[in-house]
Amino acid sequence: MFIMIKKPIQLQPSERVDDLLTHNMGIIQSDEVFSFSMDAVLLARFARVPRRGRLLDLCSGNGVIPLLLSTATEASLEGIEIQPRLADMARRSIALNGLEERVSMREGDLRELYLETGHGVYDYITVNPPYMPLNGSDRKLNEHQAIARHEIHCTLEEVIQAASRLLRSGGKLAMVHKPHRLAEIMVLLHQYRLEPKIIRFVHPRAGVEANMVLIECLRDGKPEVRLQPPLLVYDEQGVYCPELLEIYYGKEETS
Repeated sequence: MFIMIKKPIQLQPSERVDDLLTHNMGIIQSDEVFSFSMDAVLLARFARVPRRGRLLDLCSGNGVIPLLLSTATEASLEGIEIQPRLADMARRSIALNGLEERVSMREGDLRELYLETGHGVYDYITVNPPYMPLNGSDRKLNEHQAIARHEIHCTLEEVIQAASRLLRSGGKLAMVHKPHRLAEIMVLLHQYRLEPKIIRFVHPRAGVEANMVLIECLRDGKPEVRLQPPLLVYDEQGVYCPELLEIYYGKEETS
């Protein structure tokens, strides 16, 4: 697919521009740092973002989720990323796509963001956090991959606490995580006044247990949750299922 470069951007020696497969958008990536994967795309398309307002992406990495959300909303979009290199890549990707007036990227610690912005200032927050607690396996990865996968700079509780502080009452949080931590996630969401409203499990294929869970929560909401139908990634032939293709490429136009 053709990528329309809105502005010439300088790339570092290891960097490349990958196709985001939507709206002729590109994103700067490098094999030296953690690249986005399917969970980020699924979260961006799962999130029911408002048309206007103030949106924030925590643990934003190279900015893929704000970039994708920019195609679904006219709201102000922000991201926060603690790794300087990834935050810089995100800013250049934003400029690459000509989105500087709508999308911004902070370099900083999500645990301290409320000290700068105040409490309850965002309408919608997304987060694709590190999935794994520290267990020693992070030592086998390079620094960027370890931070993306393991709770080095923020724990699950700290992510949920930060979202609770930053969301207004009635605002929403959408997150993606691993199903084996769902019980812990539910306890923490309730503790920090984020009521789960929609849950959807993602399965590699039919008959296989889920390997991702998507959750949307309401700040100060009443208890009531809906389970959406499971999302299957592959069919029996190992080909992407129609819904997954639609998520990546959009609906096919019919004549």
